[in-house]
Amino acid sequence: MAFSHTNSKGVAYILHSRTTTLKNGNSQTIYFFSKTEKEGALDAVPAGYEVSESKNGLPVLKRSK
Repeated sequence: MAFSHTNSKGVAYILHSRTTTLKNGNSQTIYFFSKTEKEGALDAVPAGYEVSESKNGLPVLKRSK
């Protein structure tokens, strides 16, 4: 089951990840939220990260302190 976060406005978002290749050839994993479940949905928040909300209610993934 994919990890879901419901924001303060009551809208549910699902956490996804994708590995991209940068211009210099290195690869980097990006994390993003979507209203629908797509390929790359994650079951849990990655270790060392936590979910918070921006001012307009969009969920964002931040590194834990």
